[in-house]
Order: sequence, then C-alpha cells, then structure tokens
Amino acid sequence: MLKADGFDEALIGIGRRCSQEDVLVYDFNKAIKILMDHNGMTEEEAFEYLEFNILGAWVGEETPMFVHPMTMEEIDAL
Repeated sequence: MLKADGFDEALIGIGRRCSQEDVLVYDFNKAIKILMDHNGMTEEEAFEYLEFNILGAWVGEETPMFVHPMTMEEIDAL
C-alpha cells in the first residue's frame, strides 16, 4: 500500500474493494488541517493543493484514498 507522505495524522484505516488491492484511507478534512497547520496555508490554499497535487496524482492501483466523512443525513441532502 502506498502512503501519502506527511499525512499520518489523517490516516483512518485501510480500504478494501472487490478484486482490488487494499489502499490506505485518509480523512480529507484532517489532511486539510495538516496542510494549514504544518505548511501555513489558508483553508482555500490547502484545499487547492490537496485537490491538485494529491488527489490529482494517480500512482497506480495502490493510490491512497481520501474520504469526506459524512452522516447519512448529510449524504441524503446532497
């Protein structure tokens, strides 16, 4: 499994998918906070950086996953 460097504090577990390699799973919101706290970014800068440089980088079947934690009520409201 590939690790997203610098985001250990945002790691929430391992994702399993049918017939796919397991991947490390990170909390998106915690990753934003790490970028803000450790790199001095604003929330907008951290969001843009994470979206473009981390989520936009496919490094193979073991590319880590970032999750937006939500309740069922929040999902239903989408």
